[in-house]
Amino acid sequence: MPFVSINPTTEQVVHDYPVHTPAEVDQALKVAASAYQGWRAASFEERGEVMRRAAELLESEVPVVAELMTAEMGKTFAAAKGEAMKCAATMRYYAEHTESMLEEVTLPTSGRRSGVRFEPTGAIFAVMPWNFPLWQVVRMAVPTIMAGNVVLFKHAPNVPGCAKYLEDLFIRAGFGPGVLTTLFVEIDQVPAIIADPRVVGVTLTGSERAGRSIAELAGKNLKKCVLELGGSDPFVIARSADLDLAVPMAVTARIQNNGQACIAAKRFIVVRERSEEFKERFVAEMAAVRMGDPMDPATVLGPVVSKSQRDLLADQVTTSLAAGARALTGGVVPEGVGYFYPATVLVDVPADSRAGCEELFGPVAVVMVAESLPEAIERANATPWGLGGSIWATDEAEIDEGLAGLEVGTVFANAVVASMNELPFGGTKRSGIGRELSFLGAREFTNAKSFFVS
Repeated sequence: MPFVSINPTTEQVVHDYPVHTPAEVDQALKVAASAYQGWRAASFEERGEVMRRAAELLESEVPVVAELMTAEMGKTFAAAKGEAMKCAATMRYYAEHTESMLEEVTLPTSGRRSGVRFEPTGAIFAVMPWNFPLWQVVRMAVPTIMAGNVVLFKHAPNVPGCAKYLEDLFIRAGFGPGVLTTLFVEIDQVPAIIADPRVVGVTLTGSERAGRSIAELAGKNLKKCVLELGGSDPFVIARSADLDLAVPMAVTARIQNNGQACIAAKRFIVVRERSEEFKERFVAEMAAVRMGDPMDPATVLGPVVSKSQRDLLADQVTTSLAAGARALTGGVVPEGVGYFYPATVLVDVPADSRAGCEELFGPVAVVMVAESLPEAIERANATPWGLGGSIWATDEAEIDEGLAGLEVGTVFANAVVASMNELPFGGTKRSGIGRELSFLGAREFTNAKSFFVS
């Protein structure tokens, strides 16, 4: 079955690529293994020079690749341009900083000289999602490649044009064949790739179910594994919160990327004394969100990625409403062409309903009321996931209580959770294993080699 992208706004086919045969996959692995031998020997200066060229090329093509992202998965054109620019900035950041991140660490022992070196390990296989079709790949691949490894990636079947663009971008920038390779492969081809001795590590960004499968394969083959999985991120509003800041940021946090982000805020937990004001203002702003053609500069909310994704989201909402939840705005699939779903706010959501215990990957917010900040934090943590979360307060004691209390991999105060080059990114509990970005991400697929000189 070919890799086909369908424009979620028009429901028309955008790109169609054939699946790679086993022979073509074998050839790609052979080229990657060969490329690694030369690439690992390149200096950080040489690697950085090529990476900066890739950044320059990407910056010069932002409108073109942004339109491609919008066509393949429906994000607004403005958001797509922002994603492309963020990718270019990341290329520049690691071109400059990876060498210092991987500097030899000296440790005192009885020896004359001893410590740890961080050395590349080989070809890394990545399974990537559709929601940030450039950023997800760049976030993982750029630090890994700058560390001296090579990357082969299986992108989501509905964004093949973006996958091909990235591979071509790296070739045009001067990376040799095999440093970054896209594989158009089916799920049943993945086990053989992970088992191949030319692959030394595997990473996935995706669902919890997919993460379990990849982790099992990686463990079976004794391969290093990094997983960035789902989340149901809490947005906790304390007594001292500035609602003039928190309310518009709550809307942004929920509908960013058309609500399809693992770190998008999904549960809005408000202390009771601020709950009525927050709900009134939040519902009004969510109801005013302009939904429409993502290429239109006035559009804030585009379609979700596919009919199946919209059907899943609609079913999660309708079954939760039947169980006793109430929709204060939205909650109804609009008529017409395109996989649109309106900005929706649910309240009185039963804990055992689908909206109460599943990740909602679309512009649907669940508002919950807690009697106190400790209870809000307790409810925020009452989930199997722990990717990101935020605390909204002006009182420093309440800020610190949120920073310390939220059981997540990333916590922000008075700001929407985001991934940043300077900070490690990843989750706890069922939200993942390992870290991307920062010095930790750059080291994930290196060999931390201890040395001792007598």
